[in-house]
Amino acid sequence: MTQQMPALVVPVGSLEQHGPHLPLDTDTRIASAVAEALITRLRAGDSPEWVIAPAIGYGASGEHEGFPGTVSVGTAVLAQLLTEFARSACRWASRIVFVNGHGGNVEALRRAVGLLRDESRDVGWSSCVSSNADAHAGHTETSVLLHISPDAVRQDELVPGNRAPLSELMPQMRRGGVAAVSSLGILGDPTTATAEEGERIFAEMVDACAGRVRRWAPDRVGMLT
Repeated sequence: MTQQMPALVVPVGSLEQHGPHLPLDTDTRIASAVAEALITRLRAGDSPEWVIAPAIGYGASGEHEGFPGTVSVGTAVLAQLLTEFARSACRWASRIVFVNGHGGNVEALRRAVGLLRDESRDVGWSSCVSSNADAHAGHTETSVLLHISPDAVRQDELVPGNRAPLSELMPQMRRGGVAAVSSLGILGDPTTATAEEGERIFAEMVDACAGRVRRWAPDRVGMLT
């Protein structure tokens, strides 16, 4: 009897500042938690062959390099890492999905997974997103961390950041990164965060990701829709 090839979930995060109250690996923690919940969901259905890889914990975070603690490998290097990771894993994995926790990684994912699919490898990617989310280290991420990793949140350091819409901030951020619009590195308001809200947001992320993986309808650059 031929053994079935497993499918692989790979969390992708970053190491970057998240204000004074959240850990540097916030994005990696979220991507890993969503990936773990996704695996549980898929195994409970008709896909018991899914397995999870250790997270890729460094990303493209150049916009945060104005703050200590941030380590960015850049888009080109991350794209190459994702490409070579998948080329190797596809020798034994039937399918790969990257679960992304950091918006700055999107271009690298598009480049890498688009190429991999051109090479006839069955690879896709999905970001951890929720509706009405603020941009960085604000209500959304702080709430999720209070749910999945409460001991990592320094609640005595919670202060509001720049709450202007991201569309208004982008011109300055393109020139000077997050530091140009927020001295604390916060875009949003973490003081309103709660664990209960984090549980709701996290469930929304998992539901959306699970739906995309089950449908498996990647676009031309591999983003699951």
